[in-house]
Amino acid sequence: MRTFARAPIAERLRAGRGLREKVPRKSHAPWKAPTNRPDPIQLLIESDAWRIPKLLPIRYGRMQQSPFLFLRGAAALMAFDLAETPRTGLRVQASGDCHIMNFGAFATPERNLVFDIIDFDETIPAPWEWDVKRLTVSIEVAGRSAGIRSRYREHAVRAAVRSYREHMGKCAAMPSLEVWYQRTDFQELLDRVPGPKIRRRDRTVSERARRKTVPNNLLPSIAAGDATKIKDEPPLIYHLPIQRTAAYLRRAVSIFKRYRTSLPESYRVLFDRFELLDVAFKVVGVGSVGTFCEVALFRDAQGAPLFLQIKEARASVLEPYAGRSVFSTHGQRVVDGQHLMQAASDIFLGWTVGLEPGRDFYVRQLRDMKIPMPVNTEDPTDLAYFADACGWALARAHARTGDPAMIAGYLGSSDAFDDAIVKFAKGYADQTESDYGALLKAIKGGRIKVAS
Repeated sequence: MRTFARAPIAERLRAGRGLREKVPRKSHAPWKAPTNRPDPIQLLIESDAWRIPKLLPIRYGRMQQSPFLFLRGAAALMAFDLAETPRTGLRVQASGDCHIMNFGAFATPERNLVFDIIDFDETIPAPWEWDVKRLTVSIEVAGRSAGIRSRYREHAVRAAVRSYREHMGKCAAMPSLEVWYQRTDFQELLDRVPGPKIRRRDRTVSERARRKTVPNNLLPSIAAGDATKIKDEPPLIYHLPIQRTAAYLRRAVSIFKRYRTSLPESYRVLFDRFELLDVAFKVVGVGSVGTFCEVALFRDAQGAPLFLQIKEARASVLEPYAGRSVFSTHGQRVVDGQHLMQAASDIFLGWTVGLEPGRDFYVRQLRDMKIPMPVNTEDPTDLAYFADACGWALARAHARTGDPAMIAGYLGSSDAFDDAIVKFAKGYADQTESDYGALLKAIKGGRIKVAS
């Protein structure tokens, strides 16, 4: 059970400022690899123990493309490193994998587009600093991978941490309900885009997203002509031989019955209108490649489809350093974390367990008006604008589950913390490039196998 301080805001702000004596803000600046740091490639190999072996070459084939894609796939490695960095002791519901491509726009149940965090596989209560550091490092590394000059990369990193600091200060002054009512409207972001050319582009993307509903977009592309089967598009979507059997479909029905119990009663009524028709395997993401993931096709009495994604949930990469989850299943951990951090979540978001012991899953709609931000990481202005939006969304998410006044008190109104994080991002980006080089060496030497 979470407990929250009810002391006056002024007192909590002072307490936050007092933490600077224990953990000076400038102490976040340096990065130096600890002497007990494991071989990065060996740590990645060990983290693959539960992944599907035949998909590992796809995972590493994606990671070898750039240091940024390596960073995305190496959350377990950065989790070890973050645990070695200074922390204030203030905890929030953390994303756990807070890089810039895990933010984007999606539709609320009211069909409005909002901007928020979109991935929660690693979510768990943890120090707030860890999300901020992974986000800003990802901005620096993405900028380097795109060839952006150093001063523009620094501007983007500063935009993210300054936005986080300033919006955390605003949340600290809000009543608790107001913090929970906050959401980042996608149209509001578009109105703030610098430059008419980028603004027109993003509005076009927004309008396309609004038209990309499941019946109008997904069905023609991933369902077969009779609209009762998912179309194979290997190597990313395909049927395993067992998935074509009636016995497998019956097993799937029983698993979805368990999933149904995780939904609120009102959404169970809606879910009961749909019949399961087909299930296929799906390869997803970069860090998630090798995780067991399926897409399921349902249809209601009018023939309208519903696509659900069923994804395996394993222990968070932060768990060895932040403590074990309080939930008995990791599917419930992911779902609870998403509800806590997001301003609005998918109505079909739920969790279940497999028929075999130790297999946990979470369920959500597949790509229903969900779009990544149309950011051009090669454009310095575009990257800084996107970074600012990410800092805003992260502050709001952390303020919902942490103590925004204490965090705001610690951060203060100066750029002292910003300066420290800019230096950390540069230092850890150097580490990422070194680790990426180790991956390329391991691939060349045959220690790691890759596929395109």
